[in-house]
Amino acid sequence: MRKIIFLLAVFSIMSAPLFAAEAWRAPSKQQIDAVYSPAETLYEELHRNPELSFHEQKTAAIIADQLRKLGLDVTPNVGGTGVVGILKNGPGKTVMIRAELDALPVPEKTGLPYASHVTTKNDQGVEVPVMHACGHDLHMAIGVGTAALLAQNKDRWHGTFIYVGQPAEERIGGAKRMMQDGLFTRFPTPDYALAVHDTSDLPVGKVSYTPGYSAANSDSVDVTIFGVGGHGSQPQSTIDPIVIAARTILGWQTIVSRESDPQEPVVITVGSIHAGTKHNIIPDEVKMELTVRTYKDDIRKRVLSAVERVADGEAQAADAPKKPLVQVTEGVGAVYNDPKMTGELAAALKRVLGDSNVAEGRPMMASDDFAEYRTAGIPSTMLSLGAVNTEKFAAAQKSGELLPGPHSPFFAPEREASLRTGILAETAAVLELLGN
Repeated sequence: MRKIIFLLAVFSIMSAPLFAAEAWRAPSKQQIDAVYSPAETLYEELHRNPELSFHEQKTAAIIADQLRKLGLDVTPNVGGTGVVGILKNGPGKTVMIRAELDALPVPEKTGLPYASHVTTKNDQGVEVPVMHACGHDLHMAIGVGTAALLAQNKDRWHGTFIYVGQPAEERIGGAKRMMQDGLFTRFPTPDYALAVHDTSDLPVGKVSYTPGYSAANSDSVDVTIFGVGGHGSQPQSTIDPIVIAARTILGWQTIVSRESDPQEPVVITVGSIHAGTKHNIIPDEVKMELTVRTYKDDIRKRVLSAVERVADGEAQAADAPKKPLVQVTEGVGAVYNDPKMTGELAAALKRVLGDSNVAEGRPMMASDDFAEYRTAGIPSTMLSLGAVNTEKFAAAQKSGELLPGPHSPFFAPEREASLRTGILAETAAVLELLGN
């Protein structure tokens, strides 16, 4: 009898940490308070010192140092400037969070006391301003806050946590480079990948989720139209590539309006067109740069083919000397949030933040190379984090004012509330996935 009682006692002691871990689904306000101050300091430091895509050496070093101090096993220079931090805590699931390291060539106009005044030369040697205009500094600080809470409470969860500081999201190339450098072979392969992205479409304190497609395939296409140049007063002696380009641009829009199912979103935008040197000279060629956005892979393939077909047809109709040159210069797949994973996270976040603060969002036609992890076979979810002052958001909703959003020189997340909600939401999401 004594032996049975002893074994029951031992079993109870051994089981206690596991049950505690299963019960811990969100940090308390006191725990958020404890990590907030260093997260805020980190955020301001990152915001003051932004770096362009593939040049994030200082940013990567800061993140690597923060993760080492928390006890993570850190590997720098993955895929260039990428950082991988690993926190192992016994058997269990492996959950990866992604935080972007890079900033944008945008002049900051927020007037914040910690605003960026950085300028640097881009890859073309042109001096440009640099700003964290998309919230990547916020995402990095939230991720470090999440890592801090997990590191300080290892007795309350089990599994493996991975912090991925990813370069060059803005140039949709960093995720691919990290994977080519062994992100999922040199390090534990995640069971889940998670990202948080701020938005001006929600006030602070609120989070949205989008099951299925949430961001689009994105393809950058360069098109050169060839003609026969000459004097502007004698167009009959030329084949004007500017006219061909104008007809081509209008023709591309019929791919959207007359060749595509209205219920399957397609966007074709000509963002750049360059030709000629003077008023009275018809040039030999026109160069255009397009962005093409879709969701489904079959539609992506069809639309890209149609872009080339229309360009060829207009050139042939004008008797151009040769076919246009059409090149897809970069591309990334759609962000597809695993429906089962997303549903579980939505339920968990509603328990933590309250039903009224968690809602289903709409898909967007913007893109993010977080999609690459899903393409590699990792169930993934990206959550949207409200970043606008509550009063300003309510006033804008009433007046119809357009608030500055990501990529605007005036975009500035509401710092404290965004950080606190982001750390709480991301930590709760990680714990929910580890608990599975």
